[in-house]
Formats: sequence, structure tokens, C-alpha cells
Amino acid sequence: MIGMVDITSEAVWDAIAGENFMVIGMVSARGEARTAGVMHHVHEGRLWFTTNDREWKARHIAANPSVSVTVPIAKRVPFMPWIKIPAATITFCGDAETVPAADLPPDVSEALLHGLEVTDGGERGALVGVGVRPRGDFVTYGVGVSVLGMRDTEQARGRAPAAASVMA
Repeated sequence: MIGMVDITSEAVWDAIAGENFMVIGMVSARGEARTAGVMHHVHEGRLWFTTNDREWKARHIAANPSVSVTVPIAKRVPFMPWIKIPAATITFCGDAETVPAADLPPDVSEALLHGLEVTDGGERGALVGVGVRPRGDFVTYGVGVSVLGMRDTEQARGRAPAAASVMA
């Protein structure tokens, strides 16, 4: 597209995998919009995070698995970190699936749980993993462009198919 940065799906997946924080947007059973910041890990075309099955995030996703995700990517001016630069962003919609923490892929479990023992949780609830599979397009701003390039809002925008990651 004219006026947009040329970016590939794989470059977007690499940028997502290079970060560990995302904001997930959900809709409650009452139809109210909610967001939450979570730590994530990329595995086989999904972004994974963990939560307790009694937390509102898990309840909202159970009621409506259609979610939105924004991954902020910090930008800095080399040798001048005190200059405030807006974060670059990757945004997409996706479908979320909740699985018991014991069923997480091994590398996801290691990355997110760091060797913590998983129990059923009893009265406090159980730990679950949430995998978000992107659909549609990744919409980017400032990804693949310089800090100065971000000043041109037309040139700083990008779009790439949210194809499955080839990353294991």
C-alpha cells in the first residue's frame, strides 16, 4: 500500500516474540469492554499467558473468546534515553482458548511459570493458560521504521497478514 511501511508477517512475529508484555482486550458477559496487561510467550502461532480460572480475565474469555491484543514496543533515542518517544505498537484481533496449566506446551510453561509447581488451586482456583491465535491482519505503527520515521504517521503505519508463526 502507498504510504505504509512494507512489513512481513514474520517480521511482526519476531517483534512480538522480542517483547514480553501485551494488553489484551475482552468483552465481559455484560457487554462491557475490559483490558488487562499480561506477560506473554509466543509458541506455534499463538501468544500465551497465564491467569487463575477465577479471575475476571478467564471469566470474560470463557463468555466471549474473541479478543484484541496490543503489543507495545518501547522506542528510544540512542544515547538520549531521557527523551520521551511514543511506543511502537502491534494490534490485532484473535481467538482465545483456555487450557489447564498442566497442559501448556513445555516451553510455554517454562517461560511463563519458571518452574513453579502447578496445583489444582483448591478454593483459590486453578492456574490456566490462555492461548490467543491472531486472525485477520496485524496492524502496526512504528514497527520497522526509525524513531524519526515515526513522525510521519502515514509512513509509520503497516499491515501484514496474521499468518501463523513458524516459530516453535
